[in-house]
Amino acid sequence: MLGVTDYPAFVVAFIIFLLIPGPGNLVIITSTTKGGMRGGFAAALGVILGDQVLSWMAVAGLAAVLAASPVAFEAVQWVGAIYLVWLGAKMVLAKPGSAPVLNIKPYHYLRQAMVITLLNPKAIVFYMAFFPLFVDPVQHRGLVTFGFLAVTIAVLTFLYCFVAILLTHFLAERLRSNRLISIALEKIAGLCLIGFGLRLAFSR
Repeated sequence: MLGVTDYPAFVVAFIIFLLIPGPGNLVIITSTTKGGMRGGFAAALGVILGDQVLSWMAVAGLAAVLAASPVAFEAVQWVGAIYLVWLGAKMVLAKPGSAPVLNIKPYHYLRQAMVITLLNPKAIVFYMAFFPLFVDPVQHRGLVTFGFLAVTIAVLTFLYCFVAILLTHFLAERLRSNRLISIALEKIAGLCLIGFGLRLAFSR
């Protein structure tokens, strides 16, 4: 199919990748909790745009350059880690009743989700290693094949985010009435962001 080998396996493998807990999942949940479904879908769009940039960077071969340059790789890795820790610390240290760390305007959710996605250099390397597994070296059609895979990634990510947003919104409506639980969940989300940041910084 358009130079893709074992397309069903590609779909299953990417769904499994989506289910792995990470900053992207957390930003979708947090944005939906704070900004409702508008905030959640804005964040989902940010994640999708970030993934598209990373996947096409991988196709362009930038991932190989990044992987070959430890200095460049670690520089991007540290920037991403610092951003996650900074955002998580703001959530943990926020006082009850203060303005939310994640602004209510949808474009803020989109920007934050996209930045978090882009500042994960390992995702670029992942795409660089992932795509060749499902590209037929004989029948592939160049950009058409990679474009088909990129569209598939965008559609699967949207469907996954759609389900996550609906579930989060359903639960958030029942938790907002209990302020103590709402505050506790924000602190937990902040600690998770800090944890992801530290893991990104010190994992090699």
